Amino acid sequence: MPSGRADAEPVRRPRCGYPRAMTDQFKKGDKVTWQSHGSTAEGTVQKKITSDTEAAGRTVRASQDEPQYLVRSDKSGNDAVHKPEALTKKSGS
Repeated sequence: MPSGRADAEPVRRPRCGYPRAMTDQFKKGDKVTWQSHGSTAEGTVQKKITSDTEAAGRTVRASQDEPQYLVRSDKSGNDAVHKPEALTKKSGS
């Protein structure tokens, strides 16, 4: 049996667990790092994805509230898509 009032509005939070301001922190050209196969990868943000699309060889589920980022690896030149919580902005970028 649920506790609380029946007329209470549900609290809505981003599924990623981060405030919206933190998901807007990257822009095209930003240098970022992420964890890949046990090591730290570096690359550049190519674009912010805000709708469902095909990118980097897979279907990406994204929205304005839950964006993802297309990044290009400095080492391999390959593209990948990551959620904002997986990326860290490099100092000085």
